[in-house]
Amino acid sequence: MNTLFTRTTTAIIYGRKSVSIQRMLDFDYIAERSPSVAAIIDPTSRSPERVFFGKKEFLLPVYCSLIEAHSSHPDADVLVNFASMRSAGAVVLDGIDLRFRVIATIAEGVPERDVRMWIQKAKKSWCHPEKNFSHHDTILIGPATVGAVTAGAFRIGDTGGSNEHLTQSNLHRPGCVGYVGKSGGLSNEMYRIIAENSSGIVEGVAIGGDRYPGSHLMDHLRRFEKNPAIKMHVVLSEIGGREEEDIARAIQKKEIKKPLIAWVSGTSASHFPKDVQFGHAGAWAASTAETAEAKNVLLRDAGALVPKNFEEFPALIEKTFQKTKKTSIIELMRKKKVPTIPEIRKHSHLQCTISDDRAEDALYGNKPIASFIKEGALLPVLAKLWWKTTLHKNTLAYLEMILCAVADHGPAVAGAHNAIVTATAGKDSIDALCSGLLTIGPRFGGAVDSAARSFADAIDRDISPQDFVDEMKKKNERIPGIGHKVKTVHHPDTRVKELLAYVKKHWKNLPHTTYALQVEKITTGKKPNLILNVDGTIAVTLLDILLPDLPKEIQKTFFDAGYLNGLFALGRSIGILGHVFDQKRLNAPLYRHPTEDILYGEGGLD
Repeated sequence: MNTLFTRTTTAIIYGRKSVSIQRMLDFDYIAERSPSVAAIIDPTSRSPERVFFGKKEFLLPVYCSLIEAHSSHPDADVLVNFASMRSAGAVVLDGIDLRFRVIATIAEGVPERDVRMWIQKAKKSWCHPEKNFSHHDTILIGPATVGAVTAGAFRIGDTGGSNEHLTQSNLHRPGCVGYVGKSGGLSNEMYRIIAENSSGIVEGVAIGGDRYPGSHLMDHLRRFEKNPAIKMHVVLSEIGGREEEDIARAIQKKEIKKPLIAWVSGTSASHFPKDVQFGHAGAWAASTAETAEAKNVLLRDAGALVPKNFEEFPALIEKTFQKTKKTSIIELMRKKKVPTIPEIRKHSHLQCTISDDRAEDALYGNKPIASFIKEGALLPVLAKLWWKTTLHKNTLAYLEMILCAVADHGPAVAGAHNAIVTATAGKDSIDALCSGLLTIGPRFGGAVDSAARSFADAIDRDISPQDFVDEMKKKNERIPGIGHKVKTVHHPDTRVKELLAYVKKHWKNLPHTTYALQVEKITTGKKPNLILNVDGTIAVTLLDILLPDLPKEIQKTFFDAGYLNGLFALGRSIGILGHVFDQKRLNAPLYRHPTEDILYGEGGLD
């Protein structure tokens, strides 16, 4: 591929660098292309990133791992790596394994050994025993770089600087120059200089200032030479290293035929009394051949256009551009009004990813509500609004069975009791419902999530059912989902029986359910009422049949979000409202608890 990026290139960003990500999207807006950022990786949080595209605000998906982001966005072939110098190496190696086409690493101070490993692995990653796929090597940019840009197409991070500067540098539309340099800051300055003295760049790359960059000046000049849109080259190098020798040989061998203007910075070093280490790790001359003066002479003698000093650099670019226009067809882009980025953009106060009422047809997810109405089923709506997905008919049928099983358990349980008391006090049905729902917690109804978490953890740690029981006993904790006040192994709960029968009929692989039943054999051997109860049954069966079918982003939040307790609350709301309406119909008087049912005292015997 002779150009790094196109107007359809998309990237995955490692690290939640909000300012840099927004600058990439602002570039896209100015260049009038679609957003180039597909996803963000943040190992510490999965909350979406709120960004703007012009005035419009939208959410970028965030993942906790590179492999997850890549599997969800396989067309994104560029990885922009904002990881710190300590973790940048592992990110690049993973990116090479996943065959990202371009990987740009921004961090400075990355160990040289790490970069050498990247380079070797990038070359090996596409090897084939019978064919030479070297032209498919992962292209590494950096470390210690600001990145790269293809004008009017794609920009890495902060390349080009501020929005105002990138439009002054004409980076929003292509020119005719291929630029490559080492310094990120100077590269940004060079884009403006090139724009003021020519039609602007086609592509610009800052390879970084380390002694062992992931790619070299000559690597990009070879691509530029094959790109018909590029009519001339501009190179800005610096003291240290001997890359310029490769460029000089390529010019002499006619491998580089297009005009090449070059300058090697650092000529002031000779005026210091001893060797000088400039800002970059590689900006230090280990020999005379690595000095700026020697390299400028080398390039000039080979046929490159080298000014006497940097101050003459812009004029030489302009002169070469005018000469090139006479011998090459250079398409000069018409000046047109550049889309402006709003100076003030305010984030919205609320976010919503499950429904939308703005269009003519209101949506659940991406599907019109009318479509769900036409289908005449409630559970698909639940799946779409809760888990942003569609589920198999057997799973939906099982969810409905669960709602039936938990809808009510008589007037004596905490939720129904509270709702009844509230209803008899003359409060409306909503107040009474809320009163009942507020009792749901670890002792009533809220054990579903804790049971799921507990059994999932046991299986993840690969401990035996007996060890699990012993561990809970040692901690003096009850096993969530085990135990019933009335039902026993000899007098089982028919609700559990029906649920398990349906699950075993329609699914074969039930590891959590099987494990929980093994635990039940152990616990009922001690007390007959320590059975797998409804909460526990719902928990383990849904771990087996629901969790694997949910989107990965939902799976990661399965326990923290409290989906299973929510399922209990949804079903129980039916019964609680039933009790409320029952009291209203009966015109029941204000409830007062009988005093004879209250033990009064100060906590001891007189």
